[in-house]
Amino acid sequence: MSPTLPGLGPLDPDLLYLLAMPIFGLSMAAELVLSRRVAGVKGYTLKDTAASLSMGLGFLVLDTLWRALFFVPAFAWLARHPLVNLWDALPAPLAVTALVFADDLCFYAYHRAGHEVRLLWAAHHTHHSSAHYNLSTALRQSWGELFYGPLFWLPLPLLGVPVEAIVLQQAISLLYQFGLHTELVGRAGPLGWVFNTASHHRVHHGRNPAYLDRNYAGIFIIWDRLFGTFCREAEPVDYGTVKPMTSHNPLRIAFDEPRALLADLAAAQGLRARLRVVFGPPSAAPVG
Repeated sequence: MSPTLPGLGPLDPDLLYLLAMPIFGLSMAAELVLSRRVAGVKGYTLKDTAASLSMGLGFLVLDTLWRALFFVPAFAWLARHPLVNLWDALPAPLAVTALVFADDLCFYAYHRAGHEVRLLWAAHHTHHSSAHYNLSTALRQSWGELFYGPLFWLPLPLLGVPVEAIVLQQAISLLYQFGLHTELVGRAGPLGWVFNTASHHRVHHGRNPAYLDRNYAGIFIIWDRLFGTFCREAEPVDYGTVKPMTSHNPLRIAFDEPRALLADLAAAQGLRARLRVVFGPPSAAPVG
């Protein structure tokens, strides 16, 4: 499906991903070489990188199937039956600009929920499971998030935004975020007041107590500043999860946290305790 955005002509998200693949590969190769020359940078290890690439490949396959079978048909139907058709009511440049910010706000809500609700963290945990932070880490995508993530974008088709435009903007956001996963780029100065940067996102991947559950931004850091979740990079970042993931097996990476959730649910006594296990914060779960 090739989206047509007002004033932009036909654009294909799958083509964007296809064109990005060699860029991803070259970028990771360049980062690998440069990281060996910069003190204090962890860089790459074979097992960690292989695990990230395996998770990324699994995500790509599942994402393609899920979009074709559910996401695109469901959102296309909703966009044809909107509650309010703001997309067609607004001038084209304003509609596109509004979509960029609306999509990013949806991402912020989705991302924050993935950290603050244990059930959702069981899926999002995958992306934080590496103790390294490099461009390959960006490809360590969660398989489980595909199945609940679209719920956070429901407002867009209900406002008349075509599914093609939603999918395209999601692709643009994901490609932008790829470049944030590096230790080689410092702070971005004044740009960091508005945009998410590598420095801001390093904080997000830290398990330092001061950095936990901070900087959920996609493209714009303004949401974190508005909603009180912003944290500036200060102390060195200790990457990974509070309970470290020691395996490089993609199946362990994908399913260890859901297994732990089910174990805690089975051990919980009473309805309130079970609801807290499922819908409470991950910090309420045992970490030993």
